[in-house]
Amino acid sequence: MKKYLEGTYKTLPLAGLVEEAGTAENYNTGGWGVFKPVFKPEICIQCLFCWVYCPDSSILTEGGKVVAIDYEHCKGCGLCSKECPTKPEKAIIMVKKDL
Repeated sequence: MKKYLEGTYKTLPLAGLVEEAGTAENYNTGGWGVFKPVFKPEICIQCLFCWVYCPDSSILTEGGKVVAIDYEHCKGCGLCSKECPTKPEKAIIMVKKDL
């Protein structure tokens, strides 16, 4: 049987290390998703939950308020919409992209 890894975790080279949050800023990954978030500023209560939960730094803010969504980096995961506490209508809804 062939041995694929020799040594211990201490001797293996690092690979795929994410050193800081927001690394999607360096990559245009917006084309990956099938869905995209649509921001409704008239419904938004500025809780910033969407900004906190977004794994791609796609929620754009100015002066501590949500102003837009960066579609060049948003992968369409839907976390922003899921965590939005506004009811009965969400301030961020997910819609299918025109592919």
